[in-house]
Amino acid sequence: MALSGHCMCGAVTWTYSGSVTRNLVCHCADCQRATSSPFTAFLGMRLEQINWSGDITHYESSPGTFRGFCPSCGTRLYFRSDKWPSEVHVHAATMTDPAEYRPDAQVLMRSRAKWLDRLQSIPAHDGFQQAPKRR
Repeated sequence: MALSGHCMCGAVTWTYSGSVTRNLVCHCADCQRATSSPFTAFLGMRLEQINWSGDITHYESSPGTFRGFCPSCGTRLYFRSDKWPSEVHVHAATMTDPAEYRPDAQVLMRSRAKWLDRLQSIPAHDGFQQAPKRR
């Protein structure tokens, strides 16, 4: 499998050739805090098969757990932990075409945001339901 991706500003890019080790949505409280979102979608990749280009800033969110992000635009790029020393978990939203992402599991459901159950029942819009105020 050949995959590629980049941060929001394009300063960091990645390419991957190989099988995906994980393909999941994580609902843990750490991912919620790290991404300011109710869950995070990851692709597990073998460290030796991913190539990065550009500067990445690393944050040790807990002992032996690192989160990489672009220092220019702040895009979260990956999660890496000593628990899985041969893998890096790349954020699926950084894929060149994130619409192609298809998770096959959800994990840490005990931390899942309860309001996600309501999404199907609340109004949906193709854009913002109100235009921005002009000054």
